[in-house]
Parts: sequence; structure tokens; C-alpha cells
Amino acid sequence: MTEAELGALVDAMSLEEQISLLSGIDFWSTAPIERLGIGSLRVTDGPNGARGGGSLVGGVKSAAFPVGIALGATWNTELANEIGAAIAEETRAKGAHMLLGPTVNTHRSVTNGRNFECYSEDPILSAKLATAYIRGMQAKGVAATIKHFVANDSEVERTTMSSEVDERTLREVYLVPFEASVKQAGTWGVMSAYNKVNGSFASENEWLLTKVLREDWGYDGIVMSDWFGSHSTAETVNAGLDLEMPGPTRDRGDKLVAAVEAGDVSRDMIRTRALNMVRLMDRAGALRDMSERVETELNTPEHRALIRRAGAEAAVLLKNDDSILPLHRTAIGTIAVIGPNAKTAQIMGGGSAQLNPYYRVSPYDGLVSQIDAEHLRYAEGCSNARFLPLYRGMLKMEWFDNQTFAGEPVFTETQEDGEAIFLGELAGGKVDPEKYSLRLSGSFMPEASGTYRLGLAATGLARAFVDGELVANAHDGWTAGHTFFEEGCDEVIGEIALEAGRQYEITVEIVSKPSRNLGLSAMRIGITLPLGDAAIAEAVDAARNSDIALVFVGRTGEWDTEGSDLEQIDLPDRQNELVAAVAAVNPRTVVVLQTGGPVEMPWIDDVSAVIEAWYPGQEAGNAVADVLFGVAEPGGRLPQSFPAKWQDNPAHTQDPAIYPGFEGKVRYEEGVFIGYRHYDRAGIQPLFPFGHGLGYTSFEITALAPHAPALDASGGVGVDVEIANTGNREGATVVQLYVRDSEASVARPEKELKAFAKLRLGPGEKRRVTLTLTGRDFAFFDVDSKNWRVEAGRFELLCGFSATDIRTRAEVDANSDLKLPV
Repeated sequence: MTEAELGALVDAMSLEEQISLLSGIDFWSTAPIERLGIGSLRVTDGPNGARGGGSLVGGVKSAAFPVGIALGATWNTELANEIGAAIAEETRAKGAHMLLGPTVNTHRSVTNGRNFECYSEDPILSAKLATAYIRGMQAKGVAATIKHFVANDSEVERTTMSSEVDERTLREVYLVPFEASVKQAGTWGVMSAYNKVNGSFASENEWLLTKVLREDWGYDGIVMSDWFGSHSTAETVNAGLDLEMPGPTRDRGDKLVAAVEAGDVSRDMIRTRALNMVRLMDRAGALRDMSERVETELNTPEHRALIRRAGAEAAVLLKNDDSILPLHRTAIGTIAVIGPNAKTAQIMGGGSAQLNPYYRVSPYDGLVSQIDAEHLRYAEGCSNARFLPLYRGMLKMEWFDNQTFAGEPVFTETQEDGEAIFLGELAGGKVDPEKYSLRLSGSFMPEASGTYRLGLAATGLARAFVDGELVANAHDGWTAGHTFFEEGCDEVIGEIALEAGRQYEITVEIVSKPSRNLGLSAMRIGITLPLGDAAIAEAVDAARNSDIALVFVGRTGEWDTEGSDLEQIDLPDRQNELVAAVAAVNPRTVVVLQTGGPVEMPWIDDVSAVIEAWYPGQEAGNAVADVLFGVAEPGGRLPQSFPAKWQDNPAHTQDPAIYPGFEGKVRYEEGVFIGYRHYDRAGIQPLFPFGHGLGYTSFEITALAPHAPALDASGGVGVDVEIANTGNREGATVVQLYVRDSEASVARPEKELKAFAKLRLGPGEKRRVTLTLTGRDFAFFDVDSKNWRVEAGRFELLCGFSATDIRTRAEVDANSDLKLPV
């Protein structure tokens, strides 16, 4: 429809109908207006797949794509575009018009629990990947929702914390990916962050939502709240928040009608918000969509192949002494396959990005698909779980519409496995989400005798029993912890002696309690017989008697998760001990990491090779095996600096007001000096620098030539770079162009990434590429004039293969000062 037609449609609505568009009717949808033939806009969580309307741990199955940091590691905008388009197809299959992604918050700290979901510590890399992803998605008619706007860079008290950030830092770092997504990709959706920004909730921050987003950038899409992230009525509407989610509304509806009648919100403001909504619905095909929501499974071979290819391209080869990789099938010998992530497929992080995948391929499965299993010797070695291993089995769930288990259950259903997260309606709508009791019952038969540990976490008051004996008590003295987005308690663990082969009855009783903020109910039951010294000894024996040892260690989605930051960056449990013990008996040890960010590596000098494989989606094991055997190039380059130790990170400090926050505020005192900018300024050598990554061939930069000795009238210049593959096999590399302003009147980073290109070249092949720099690439934000400013003087261009591997340099001049618009 034309803009005039959309305006006429809004004008045909009553005030109440216009307001009905400005909040959800349920957890995922807006209200239709049947009188005018207006349908319901339906959204689904992302960004590494489209989950649909199911639980975070169930529902209709979906394709699990590589997580954000893995996509960031590809440095491949064409691939990001392909993935955006594929996830759009998954979104349509889930009956939705809009995906809640991509996530482009910045890696400020190495301990942010949600780093896995974001692309990079560098705003330019994030911006280029985000714009490509959004273009691919919206070309398919599915709306993207870039999130979380802005400075939601920690999970500690994220729904109340105020990020105290100066305007220059916001403009030069944290806003950059959002700005590019608006101006270059034309995103149709923006999600406001939970946190406050300089004292005002992001959802009602007029400077962000109106001044920056709409006036400075010319945005014409919608701004929606994060779920339960709206805190007011008139304030959010006047500030620029179009849509409150989820429904039923807490802050709008009759409250907003009353605010208009009281003169707190103008009718023109309501019309503007409603027009933004119908414009989005028209773009995304929702405006006249009156169909029922039907969720289906695609599971196409094209998506499977794309996920496998992307997973391999995301893998970063950090170290490869004596070219131990790739492995050669014809001389393979015996391989020890060791570690907690060897037979468990770690495919995604935790939180709202979770989905129910079509399948999971473990590294062990991937190896077996390429070589005969008789070559492999497996040993788990140790655990890396944050919580006890999940109870596996069917559970009967009996819901009571009271908090005392009185009378007969009003609703009975079954639950597969011991974790559930309930969003919206409970028990078919037969219980009040804040006034219910729930009894779960199932059975457990141990395979071995011993003292088992039983763990329980819940958003309500909970107890776990084995054959009627109370084992884990998360009822008495319940305290909010770090589970379920900080709505649940920390895991409570009890012990009980069990006999092998005997069947035990497990019962869990939960009594609801009021939600802190997010309006969800959840529980998790874990049970295990702990591993001990014998498991590490078994792994050492396997390594000693094998030709090569592959050690699969890292974290899981329990550690890398929304709602909880890490407390440090050591490998969890006894994994460092395991790696060191294996390396001590087998010098041909290869470590494959799966994490959502950096880890400390005290064993780095003792192993031959290290691969960072991230969480690469449902094809994880196949992608890893492809890289190990050279079927695919390890195409990744680090999108985040890996410090030698957590204390080297720019946000690490003894002052909690700088991280993770103190008395409701977190001060971004490092300013623009995050990531590699910090390591440059502080003179700290990272363990592995931003942009680092090895391949199975070698490259050289043979020429760097600016098109002119000085910037043009707009402040830009083209730069030619010539690259040669000097090795004996085809491979890929990422050429990175940084800019240095050594004569600035303000403190500027030693260098800043401004352009890059990913190239695949055959052996001996040379290629010339042109990297285009604009005036913004030489500018800083001048807070006094409120413009981007390029100062007259000399700039240095640094070209290389990482932030510390600069191979060649050139200079260009700015002959006069330039002021560029915001």
C-alpha cells in the first residue's frame, strides 16, 4: 500500500482500535482488527534460527544455525546474507512475519553471558554483518528486529541497571551497528533494551528513540519493547516506543486511552505509532493476513548444507605447530577422542536464542562419518556442566489451581525430560500463573551404584523427592539466583545412595511465587553419578596409546546464556587439568574449543594445535570434522580479542561500578577503548589478537595503494590491496584495513578497523581488491558541535591479517577540516 493509503486506513480506526495495535494480544502476536480486515502481526525469537511459539526447550523443531559470534568469526557478509534469507524461510514456516534478531550488542566484557549471541567487539565488523543479514531476511519479506537498543552489554541486573555512557562512546562504538542497519539495510524493526541508558529506561528514552533513531537517522520502522521491558504508559509512547510486548498489555489498552483523554498523550502521537505499525505489517505481509498460525518443519537439504558450510567457515585455527592439521586419512593411525564435548553436540547458547533443533551432530559423530570408528578411542575425562546433567525421561505433570496441592488436578499433561520454561498461558489456561502448584513425577533407574547428586532449580518454591525421601530443597529459604533470566534460584543439590538396576520414583513439587519481572515459570531437574579421578586416568591412558589426541572441551549453553554473566573465563570444572594431563603423554594433542567467547589457556604451550569452533549449529560435528580433515578450510578469524587472562580485559577492574555495576549503575569509563583498542593503549599482548586466524595455506599482502594522496571533498578515498596465496593449496584469508589518526586533538585509538575483505585464492593466485573508505572512517564524534569531524592532517592506513599482524602501511592527508552530519 502507498503511504497515503496506510494513513487513510489508520484514520478509519477509532482511538481504541489504533491503541489496540500498540501492544501484544498474547506472547507472540498483536490484535487483529476484523472490522477493517487487519490481521495479526506474529513474531518469533531468533537470531540463530526461528523457534516459533513453543517453549524455549521444546515446540516444533527448527534449524539451528551458527550463533552470532560464530557468524562474526566468518567475516563474510555474503554468508550472513545467505543465513538471513534462510532464517526468513524458517520464520515463515513458523507462521511468523517478524524475527527478533539480529543481536548486535558489543563485546564490552569477555564475561558477558550473551556474547555468543552478538557478532563482535568491533562496531564496523558488527555493522557490516548485521546489514547483510537484514538485507537477506527482508528480501524474503520477513521483518528483522535489530536488538537491543542500546548498551545492553551485561546480563547482571540487566532489567534495572543504568549504563552510564558518554555520547561520543555511544556514537563511535555502541550505536554504529544500529545506525548502519537503519541507514544501509533499512531494518523494519528495532527492539529497545531492558536496561536504562544514562538514567532513563531504554524503552522510554526519548533521546535514543526519537532524536537519534528517527530524527538523526531517518528511521521509519517500529520500535518494540523487549519482553516485559516497558515500564510506563505515556512516557514510552511519547518517547517513541511503538509496540509493547508481550500481551496482554500491562501499560497500554485502557490505561493509554485514559492517558489520551487526560491530555498526557496526544491523538496525533497515537496516530503516528499506529501508522508505524500498519506500515510494518504491510511490509511483512501481516496487514491482510487473517490466517491461523500454523507451525511446520522445513529441515531442507539446502539449509543443512548452509549450516555445515557456515560452521566450518566460522572455525578459527588459533595454533597449528608443525602443520599437524589437517589430519590425513591415509596415515591416521589411532585417534583418542577425549572430553565432555566429544560426544555431546554443543550447538547453541542459552536463553531466548534456544530452539528445538531438527538434530544435533556431535564431534564424535562427525569423525565417524569421515573415518572408521575402529580408529577411535573415546574417553569423557571430566564434566563441563554448569548444572547437573538433565534428567532424561517422561514426567507426568499435574497442575492445581491453588498453592497447596488441594483437591484434584485441573490439568494433566506429560513433559519430556526435566526442564521446562513456560511462557504465557499455563495448563491450558486453567491456572493463574502466580497462584498454582505443580507436581511432576517420573522414574529413574541407575546404571551403576553409588552416591548420586540430584539438583533442582525453579522460579517457584520447589522440593525434589526420591521414593518419598526429600533430597533437594529449593523451597525453604528460596533466594533469587542466576537461572531462568534471574527469575529462578541457583541450583540446589542433594545427595542420595542409589543401587544399579533398581527403579526409583522421582517427584518434584513446585509452588508458584510472583515473578520478579519477566512473567515466566520454569524448572529444571538434574541427576548424575559424578565423574572422578578415574575418568581423567582413562583419558590419559587413551591418549598415551594413540597416535593423536583430539580433546573437545569448552563451555555449554548453561554457561553462555542470557540472564547470567560468567564469573571468570577459566574452562569449567577439571578441563584444564584434563588438557594438561593428555598433553603430558601425547605431544600430538589438538584442542577443539567450543565456547561463546575467550577462555584462559594455561596449557597453550604444551599442545600442538587449537581450534575455536564456537557453537556452530546443528551440523556442529560435521563442520568440525570437515576442518580437522581439511575437507573445509578453517575460515574463521577472531571477532573478539582473546586475553591471556581475564584481568587484561578492558572492563575488568577492582571498581564494581565499572563492571558489573554498583548501586544500579555501570560506568563505561573505558570509553571508546574497548577490545583491541584497549590492548593497544595499555600495551598488553593478548593471547590471540582480534582478527587472528590461521589457515592451511599462507598469504602475503603484496601492494597497498590509496587512489589519491589526499581525501576527496567528502573525506573519502579508495584503497587498492593486492593479496597473493603463497602456499600450495587453495585457501581463504581476511584482509583488514585499519586507520590511525596520530595527530588528533582528542584521544583516539591507536588504530580502528574500517574495511575488510574475505578472499579465497588458489595456490599461487594473486588478486587486487578495492576497499572504500568514507569520511566517517576518518572522523570522530565531536560532542560540542554534534557532528562527525575529520581534522586536517595526516592519516595512516595499516593493512594486515590481524590487529597485531600489520603487513604494510600507507598515508593519506586531509587537507582541511570537515564536519559530517549525524
